[in-house]
Amino acid sequence: MPKNYKYINLRIFIMHSLMKTITKGINMNDMKKIGLTALAGSLVAFSANAAEMSVSGATMLTYTSEDSTEVTGNPFGMKTNLSFTASGEVNGYNVSYMQTSADQFAGMSSARLSIDMGDMGTLAFDQGSGSGLATIDDKTPTAAEEIWDGLDSTAAGRVGAAGNTGVFNYINTFGGVTLNAAARNGSGSANSDGASSAAGQGAWDFALTTDGSMIGVDGLAIGVGYGEKENGSEADSTYGDEQHSTAFANYSVGPVTFGYQMAYINSNVLGTDDRQSDAWGLAFNINENLSVSYGERDVVYTDNAGDVTEKFDGIAVAYTMGSMKIAGNMNEVSDSAGVSGAIDSMTEIAVSFAF
Repeated sequence: MPKNYKYINLRIFIMHSLMKTITKGINMNDMKKIGLTALAGSLVAFSANAAEMSVSGATMLTYTSEDSTEVTGNPFGMKTNLSFTASGEVNGYNVSYMQTSADQFAGMSSARLSIDMGDMGTLAFDQGSGSGLATIDDKTPTAAEEIWDGLDSTAAGRVGAAGNTGVFNYINTFGGVTLNAAARNGSGSANSDGASSAAGQGAWDFALTTDGSMIGVDGLAIGVGYGEKENGSEADSTYGDEQHSTAFANYSVGPVTFGYQMAYINSNVLGTDDRQSDAWGLAFNINENLSVSYGERDVVYTDNAGDVTEKFDGIAVAYTMGSMKIAGNMNEVSDSAGVSGAIDSMTEIAVSFAF
């Protein structure tokens, strides 16, 4: 018998005795629970270290008055937004996720999953946060809401072929020019896990934006964009791709910002109006807390029956005190949605708190 055999048996005996002492009164099920609890704890610790989570929010109390042709009813309302953001490094790439829930969590209003690839740009899947051409659909300056907000015709000739929902989004900057491109396959729907949307047409678009530093003009911001959306059947000669295009320029000097934007939507469908819009806005910061603005927008609806011009105008004012903001706007439209004689107006006062 080897000389160290007795020492091996002695070590086994000591370890066995220690285990009996430690586990005395604990059955095997309890041991399994202890093991699972320890494993769960380690997984939670790992998840917490993998990403940083932050929460922000705001609540807004509003008073709204509709025009005389509509029933205002209870004019008071409230909206609460909560935004959750998380980011962390995964295999050398910065991956981030955001989700915004609104109106007492009645549903997910927007979400976005992004991968920052450094010099190669950022790739994201967007479920409503804003992508591509839709990010510059209205760049005219305003102190509060846009001049079409709350009116019957909110489209107002605004562009966006791919939309903001169910799209892949790519963003990168080249020589001071930022490219924001979006594309979707089929209809723009916020699909859940393992689901697909109903039948629809694919679309793509992009926006190019930059500031005046490229041409030596401080205070200038400019941008252009274009996109196409499949429209009906390509085999049908009455249909073609719907085309969206726009260009804007905003110039700020001191407390004043003036902006102009033009856009065109070619429906490429017989019997459907094309839309050409021209808009301008002027915003003035009276001081660091108070600002006012005024704007106008004309949208020409063109078809075989003749042109109808939809006319918008709106004034807005906002006063900020720390995380509290009081804002108001009065918007009006005539020949709404290209219908002669159709009018609408809306007045809103809002008090919001950010937290």
